[in-house]
Order: sequence, then structure tokens, then C-alpha cells
Amino acid sequence: MKKAILATKVGMTQIFNEDGVLTPVTVLEAGPCVVTQVKTVDNDGYDAIQVGLGEKKERVTTKDVSGKKVIRNPHGAGKAEVGHFKKAGTTPKRYVREFRLENAADFSAGDEIKADIFAEGDKIDVTAKSKGKGYAGGIKRYGMKSGPSAHGSKYHRHAGSNGSATTPGRVFKGKKMPGHMGNVRVTVQNLEIVKIDVENNVILVKGAVPGPKKSLVMIKETVKTGK
Repeated sequence: MKKAILATKVGMTQIFNEDGVLTPVTVLEAGPCVVTQVKTVDNDGYDAIQVGLGEKKERVTTKDVSGKKVIRNPHGAGKAEVGHFKKAGTTPKRYVREFRLENAADFSAGDEIKADIFAEGDKIDVTAKSKGKGYAGGIKRYGMKSGPSAHGSKYHRHAGSNGSATTPGRVFKGKKMPGHMGNVRVTVQNLEIVKIDVENNVILVKGAVPGPKKSLVMIKETVKTGK
């Protein structure tokens, strides 16, 4: 993987291509992202770049000015984020993520990554957190078939029998049952970039992208090289 960027989801729309065919697209505001750290094999054990997106107020950013230990942010830059961003020559960022790029050594702290890192026609993988649906039954969650709709039926949308009799006498792990739906990390592979607006850092992706509007989306060069 040589290309990656952070983006926020704007919404969906539709455009016409050169042949007049209507194409549904997802609008993503990609960057500009700032490289906040370059990780190397010598210092960190692997090659990667740390990228930040979106502005964050300094007064709500962790800083270690009193010498006391500050809880480490699992997605952040360490126990003192303010100093970490200043070292990179940038302001605090709302989102911070890592990308293990093959050409990580070509980047330096403070470099900007914009939408023009990709081109029209590129195939990408997008990762985001799906919309939360709350508690859902088996029909909505897994597409199960409903029961009889007649008045004599004792159940309509109930999941029915969950286990067996004496042997094995229990419900196996992983059985599809009602429960929490959505709000999980989802990756959609091999999507196509239809159009790029370099001036406004906007990428139009063919089809749907997981997550609600204004949510964080990670765009990476696809791992699928075939058709």
C-alpha cells in the first residue's frame, strides 16, 4: 500500500458520466491531512506514518506540563498531545490514525496529504464505523423469515427455538439472535473513485460508504489487484 488518506463523509448524491449514465456516489471531504509522525524500523520496529485530520482546541488537548502522568490516548500521539503536535509543526488534530505505507520513508513530519494523492479510476478500500441501529430482532438484523401472520399463530417475529433437547442441551456460540446492531468497524473493498475535486479536497466514490454524515472514513489503496 502506497496511498492513504483520512476523510469525513459529507453525504450521497448522483452524477452523470460522459456517456450520460447516472451514477450514485458518496461525497468524501479528504483532508488536507498532516503527517504528525514518521515511524521507522529502527525506532519503532516498523515503517508507518501517523496522520492527523481536523482541528482540535488546545485547551481540550492533553498536555504534560506539571510532570504528572497523563493517561495515554489509544488513538493519539502519546501522553502529551500538545507537545507531540508542536514537534510536528502543526496544530492539535481531532483524528489521528496510522497507515503502514511501503513508501513511509518518503514522508516527513509536517507534510500535507491532499485528495490529489489519488486519481480518477483508482480502486480503494474504505473503512468506517457503521450506523448504529440499537437493539434489533432477528428479522431486521439477519434477514430471518417471519412466522405465520394468521391469528392462530403464537409468534410472528420471534426467533423461535434457540437450542436443542438433552443433547447437546445448550445454545452454540455465534448463533444468530436478536441483539445490538450496527456501530461496528466495517471495510468495503474495491470501490472506484469517480471524480476528484482537488481545489476543494473532495473525492466522489461510486456506491455507498459505511457510517453517518460527518463520520471519519479511512481511504486506502485497495488490496485487490484483480478485476
